[in-house]
Amino acid sequence: MSETSTGTDVANAACGVVDSFDQIGSTWRLVVLHDLQGGEKRFNELKRSTDASSRTLSRVLDDLGEHGLVDRRLEEDAPVATYYSLTAKGEALCPVFDEIEKWATEWLAESPEPPGSA
Repeated sequence: MSETSTGTDVANAACGVVDSFDQIGSTWRLVVLHDLQGGEKRFNELKRSTDASSRTLSRVLDDLGEHGLVDRRLEEDAPVATYYSLTAKGEALCPVFDEIEKWATEWLAESPEPPGSA
């Protein structure tokens, strides 16, 4: 960033980050998005793997669908089942999750000292 940048420039640059976290930033949204990286899952599979209540999971899946991150597919053959998977927009977050995992491993370890400070 140049020395002539203003506070407004910084705020505008951060806007994309803030907007992104508005869409994916809740704990339950992150849990579901991360879980769906493994592929399509039925509602009950997601419920078991995330430990979310039915109400919470329904709300989160609806929110993620509205933001275009998760796709919902209804299988009407007996037994009726609803499947969820990441959209292309949702799949684009996979490398982001990988980087956050690397960061968490390095910086959120049990040791309070950052790497290389010893």
